[in-house]
Amino acid sequence: MSSVTLTHLKNLKQRGEKITMLTCYDATFAHELSTAGVEMLLIGDTLGMILQGHDSTLPVRLEDMVYHTACVKRGNNGGFIIADLSFMTCCSPEQALHSSAQLMQAGAQMVKIEGGEWLCDTVRQLTRNGIPVCAHIGLTPQSVNVFGGFKVQGRDSHQAAALVDTAKKLEEAGAAMVLVEAVPASLGRTLSGAVSVPVIGIGAGPDTDGQVLVLHDMLGLSITGRSPKFVKNFMKGQDDIQGALKSYIAAVKDGSFPSAEHCYSE
Repeated sequence: MSSVTLTHLKNLKQRGEKITMLTCYDATFAHELSTAGVEMLLIGDTLGMILQGHDSTLPVRLEDMVYHTACVKRGNNGGFIIADLSFMTCCSPEQALHSSAQLMQAGAQMVKIEGGEWLCDTVRQLTRNGIPVCAHIGLTPQSVNVFGGFKVQGRDSHQAAALVDTAKKLEEAGAAMVLVEAVPASLGRTLSGAVSVPVIGIGAGPDTDGQVLVLHDMLGLSITGRSPKFVKNFMKGQDDIQGALKSYIAAVKDGSFPSAEHCYSE
C-alpha cells in the first residue's frame, strides 16, 4: 500500500472509515502486516509480556523499545509506525523529549504515552519539537499497580466524564491521536465524538474510529492460555497468517469486530 500518513488517518476519521492497528515487534511481521494493509503498526511495550515473558510492561527499557522500533522500520511497507514510551521514560517533558527523540530516530512516526491530564505539558513539548503524540487513556497498563490490576475504567458517570474531559484537554495540548483501553462501549462512542482526532479502541466497543489488538492475541497465541474479553482469534478458519490479517482488517472496516461479546458494559 502507499505510505500511510497522519493526514491520511485524520481523513479516514472524517470519512467515517474505520482504522486498523496491530502491535508489531519485528521486521518479518512488519512486512506481513503492512503488506496486508494494516494501517498502523504499534511497537507496544506489551513486548515485555509477549516477547520477554514478564507479567507486566513495567520491566521494558527504552533500549528495548528503540531496538524493536528499528526492526519494525526495516520491514515496514508503508504502515504508520507508532512506538510506546516505556515505564518511567517520560516523567518530565524534558525526559519525554529525550526518550521520544531516540524512538523517532529509530523509525517511529509517532510516540504513544500513557496517562491523563497531567501529560498536557509533555504533549505540548513533544508537539512543538515535531513529535506527534498518541495519548493512551482509560486502562493504562503502566499504572496497573495503582489500579490494583487490569480493571475496566470509566464505568461510573464521574469517571467517564473525567476521561472525556481528559481526552479534550490532551487534544487541545496537541495530541494527534487518542488510544482508549478497556472502557464501556458507550464511553468509547462518546470519546470518539468528543474530539476531532482519531480515537483508537482496544476493549472500547465498535464505535471508536479504529481498533487495535495485540498481534499474538489475534493470532491465537498465548503463553497463559487466557485472553482478555476484547480479543478475537482471527486465525480460526484461516489457512495462513495473511488470511487472518485480511479477516481482521475486513471485520474492523465493516464494523463486525468488536461484537457485543468483546465489549464491556457500564
